[in-house]
Amino acid sequence: MGTDPFRVAPSPWIARFAALVPAGGAVLDLACGGGRHSRLFLDRGHPVTAMDRDVSQTRLAEGAELVQADLEDGSPWPLAGRSFDAVVVTNYLWRPLFPSILASLKPGGALLYETFADGNEKFGRPANPDHLLRRGELLDLARGLTVVAYEDGIESGAKVVQRIAAINGPGPATLA
Repeated sequence: MGTDPFRVAPSPWIARFAALVPAGGAVLDLACGGGRHSRLFLDRGHPVTAMDRDVSQTRLAEGAELVQADLEDGSPWPLAGRSFDAVVVTNYLWRPLFPSILASLKPGGALLYETFADGNEKFGRPANPDHLLRRGELLDLARGLTVVAYEDGIESGAKVVQRIAAINGPGPATLA
């Protein structure tokens, strides 16, 4: 029997930096899967837009916005003209979306991004270089943002990841 996708805990990285999102600020959970990060932010009182290619397995509280969109088929960005106080991305990489992700961040908004990186192929999937961040790639993506925290390396001898928490504009004086 597999893991219940509705009971998967949020990433410790995302939970650690959730306080960067302004109180009541709108959150975009990109490639949301079962909605573990959407639920984290809903529980913190944020309006959430959860987007994925297939949202049939996404279970969220009433009032959350679900957007079904294939982000890799060449269609225009489905949220054009909208902006968010945070964009959260985990375990997903589609480089053509980087400009849209950054354009979706309001001033003062947080980018919380965590996914697999070069070297992960030694541990299993994903192993395709198209699905692995290159060394320092998230730092390059965040150029112009205030980086609050960044990690790049092997986690628990089981995978290679990059993570970033960054603010669109001046960073916070302290984390609450």
